[in-house]
Amino acid sequence: MTPTIDELIDDLVASFPPASTDPVRFLAAQFDRGLAWAHFPVGDGGLGGTPADHQHVLRRLSQLRAPSAAGRNVIGYGMVAPTIVAHGTVEQRRRFLRPLFTGEEIWCQLFSEPGAGSDVASLATRAVRDGDEWRLSGQKVWTTLAHQASFGLLIARTDPDVEKHRGLTAFLVDMRAAGVEVRPLYQITGEAEFNECFFTDARVPDAYRLGGVGEGWAVSLTTLMNERVSIGGSVPSRGSGLIGDALTIWRERWSGRHDGHAQALRSELVAAWVRNEVGRLTNWRASDLRRAGTPGPEGSVAKLAFAEENQRTSELCVDLLGAEGMLYGSSYPLVRPVESAMTGGDARKAFLRMRANSIEGGTSEVMRNIIGERVLGLPGEPRVDKDRAWREVAHS
Repeated sequence: MTPTIDELIDDLVASFPPASTDPVRFLAAQFDRGLAWAHFPVGDGGLGGTPADHQHVLRRLSQLRAPSAAGRNVIGYGMVAPTIVAHGTVEQRRRFLRPLFTGEEIWCQLFSEPGAGSDVASLATRAVRDGDEWRLSGQKVWTTLAHQASFGLLIARTDPDVEKHRGLTAFLVDMRAAGVEVRPLYQITGEAEFNECFFTDARVPDAYRLGGVGEGWAVSLTTLMNERVSIGGSVPSRGSGLIGDALTIWRERWSGRHDGHAQALRSELVAAWVRNEVGRLTNWRASDLRRAGTPGPEGSVAKLAFAEENQRTSELCVDLLGAEGMLYGSSYPLVRPVESAMTGGDARKAFLRMRANSIEGGTSEVMRNIIGERVLGLPGEPRVDKDRAWREVAHS
């Protein structure tokens, strides 16, 4: 008989006790048992199951305190892996998915450019075919974790003589190859989580092209939809993250007070708890119903709600800290490993970091456009360059 998911988990933790097993070894065994992404195909770290199966595995392994590389390979887990499964060859899936899951290879996403932020399809980075290789030239910006990444998922223009969405191709790029330069961008937190990346005749083998030539827009849509789900569609444990930080600060500083100021802050805290819990339960329901494959526009709804609530809750945390909320480390830049952007911790840092939530993964304005057009069926915005070759359109 085929073992159940729970039987596979029980065998995994019995054979490789989480507390005493090297994390890479544990994660490799988890991948080999199909418990990396249970909704992925068999052989790709999955069991051919459903997203609900995957969520079940995550919940059980979290309860067992099993190791995970998701926090330091967030781009790889949430965006690159499902894109490789959807568009990659058998050889690409076998080569990249296992070391991605174990955290041996960190990934970044190379879409945004100085002149192509919200309008990704207008990007200018070129890829020119040269025998069995491609030569990349151009610049990417706001690239999360590029300074730690082994590989990056890059979209480049391979045909400037067709409409902008049709002349794109996706590549899996070695971030340590000749011709690739990564420079840090220090942000308001003092950390360099983001980077700008320069490509000067960097060579990529055609075997690392993801999808067909000219099919990069389809690849990018898969990545972006999964990005929005990974940013806004996670299902944290109840009372964790920023709302958990707010509750902790309340208990430490305000729970014994009954004056008007305390009661007003208490009302704000209760309202924030309700909003966070509604978002958490909505994402839980959506994740259980979501089919494997490319998510739909519902990811934009989750991402928009997540960004706005994160900013409101982190602001509440700072309000609860009072005057202390204005204090933040004076050293700049902060020379330390970058912490996860999506978890709780220092409330003041979270308040600063969450400003980016309404920009990264598509701005809140873009999310509203997607919701209006694809969910509500409203008329689209005018697109004057829709049927014109990219080369004929003015670029910044």
